[in-house]
Amino acid sequence: QVQLVESGGGLVQAGGSLRLSCAVSGRTFNRAGMAWFRQAPGKEREFVAAISWHSSMWIGEPTYYADSVTGRFSISRDNAKNTVYLQMDRLKPEDTATYLCAAGDQLLTTSTKAVSAQYEYWGQGTQVTVSA
Repeated sequence: QVQLVESGGGLVQAGGSLRLSCAVSGRTFNRAGMAWFRQAPGKEREFVAAISWHSSMWIGEPTYYADSVTGRFSISRDNAKNTVYLQMDRLKPEDTATYLCAAGDQLLTTSTKAVSAQYEYWGQGTQVTVSA
């Protein structure tokens, strides 16, 4: 069994920063990449960012971002800690959502990295609230 546990969410004022973490544990699997998605109440799940884990299972640049967060968010990983991070700067009220971490074990291409169905393993999420 694979477990993904997110942390780092909270309440922050607009313009502030937060860093989310996603720790992976459990059985070993061939990990193509990991991603962050977010979901606000009453809205569909939305892709935020993705990062390569095994280059042989990833097509394209090692990181990939939604247009809405490009230049403000940065995804990174620590292989030794088996952890993925999402640094979020210049936060806006519209960034308010539950942020979920996901891991995929199938080839991820430019057209599939932002598709939630391509990711097999999910965390429970961490809440981010940005006040105006």
